[in-house]
Formats: sequence, C-alpha cells, structure tokens
Amino acid sequence: MLLVRSRSEVGLWSEHTRKAGRRIGLVPTMGSLHAGHTSLIDVARRSVDRIALSIFVNPLQFGPAEDYESYPRDLERDLDVAAAAGVDLVFAPPDVEMYPNGEPGVNVVPVGGVDRLCGRSRPGHFTGVLTVVAKLFGIVTPDVAVFGQKDYQQLVLIRRMATDLNFPVDVESGPIVREADGLAMSSRNRHLSATDRKRALRLSATLRSCAQLFAGGHRDPQDFVRELHRAGGAGVSVEYGEVVHPESLAPVDRVEEGAVCAVAAFVGDTRLIDNHVLGTDPGF
Repeated sequence: MLLVRSRSEVGLWSEHTRKAGRRIGLVPTMGSLHAGHTSLIDVARRSVDRIALSIFVNPLQFGPAEDYESYPRDLERDLDVAAAAGVDLVFAPPDVEMYPNGEPGVNVVPVGGVDRLCGRSRPGHFTGVLTVVAKLFGIVTPDVAVFGQKDYQQLVLIRRMATDLNFPVDVESGPIVREADGLAMSSRNRHLSATDRKRALRLSATLRSCAQLFAGGHRDPQDFVRELHRAGGAGVSVEYGEVVHPESLAPVDRVEEGAVCAVAAFVGDTRLIDNHVLGTDPGF
C-alpha cells in the first residue's frame, strides 16, 4: 500500500494504473476509520481493480463553532486499517496541498435540497463537501466513488454534482453499518460518555419504530415525525426528525416505499445523524 501526500503523486499513480488497463475506485474519508469505512472499500472492490482512499479532515465543511480542531485524527491507526482492508493507495494531504492559497477561489455551491435536514443548521457545510469531493474527483480521476448512506443528504448532493457537472464517475453507496445494539457507526461516537452512549440508542430505536409503523400500514408523515422526535429526552436534543423524498429531499405528503426517515440530535455535546429508507430491511 502506498501512502502519498501530494496531488502530483496521486496523478502519476492514476496514470500508471490506467495505462495498465485497471479501473480505479475512490473512497473519500476524514480518517478515524471504522467498519463503516471498510464496508465502503468492500463495495468499491466489486467493480474496480485498484482502490484509493483519501484521508483529509476538510476545514471547509466545518462551521466556526463546530468540532474541526477536536475531530479525531490517528493516521498510523488508519493506515493499518486501510492496509488490512486491501487499499492500494492512501492519499493523506496536508491542508496546503488541497488549498494552496487558503480558501479556494472557486467553490461548488449546491442548489436545491441544501436548505433542509443537516443543511438547515450547517450553512456552507455542503459547499465545503462538494468542493473537496470535486477536487478529489479531479485529482484521483476514479471510475467509481463510494459514499455511505448514513450521510444521506451528502450522498444525494454528490450524485447530483457528478451528474450536473458531467464527472465521468459512478457514485455508489454503501449501507449503514451498525454496532450490535443498533447504533450507527460514526467517528464521533468516541466522543460519547458511557451514559451518552446508551442515550444515543434512542436514534436507532425511533427509526426501528418508523420501520414498524410503515410495515403496519401507516402512511401519514406526521406519525413518523412524531416518532422520530421521541428520540429527545434527558441528554438528547433532537435537531430534526423528518420524512423526505429520497431524491428531492423534500418533505412528503404521503409516506411511500423508498421515503427516508432522517434524524439528527445532540447527545450531550456530540451531534449524531441516522436514517432509514422505508421498505428496506432495517437490519437492527
């Protein structure tokens, strides 16, 4: 496995890989790798010959009061995880390599669907996400890029960007990976105290209840919204609980198969998100 720090090194690797007739997969991450990330590597491996994984805590997608400085970083551990998962190249650039002039002069600004869910409380977040992903697409030139379903709004917006800007990359998704008790895996879980870790299970519990409501024939979105907000309580402050269309992300008037139940909450000081696509096996 190669570890590279510069865009030029990635470009040479990609050029050599393509000349050898091999397809490239990209798994963008911010590090702090866990089983959710390695599952994305497994998804990529189904359709490519070589896998590049990026590790970059992108400052553009963090607001002034968010956890950029405290975001968990452990490159040596991440490299061990990536090597064990069969990654061929890890791109771990410093900030100056991605943004040589500080903030970029050109950003990718999403239109539509960005003022909902996480975008409502994180202005500029998805501009930062799309800008860095566009840069990674240009640097790595992958045939396939894989993103996790847990960041559902991000997945939808990246797919739109790839289509609208004619990136020659297939954007694929990997399912949410959960702990045995149902908690969605997240790099931020390590910030939870033992008490908050138990409280965080309310998020997956409400999603499980939503799956049961749908299986029982409920179709009024307010039934699902009320259930999602039941995640709130001592130590848990719900930011949003919504049922949205899987592509437009707009609230639905009637809940149909494929609609997405999404919830975000602060558990203690840690912000967590989770979701479930109705009509699919909840698996938790």
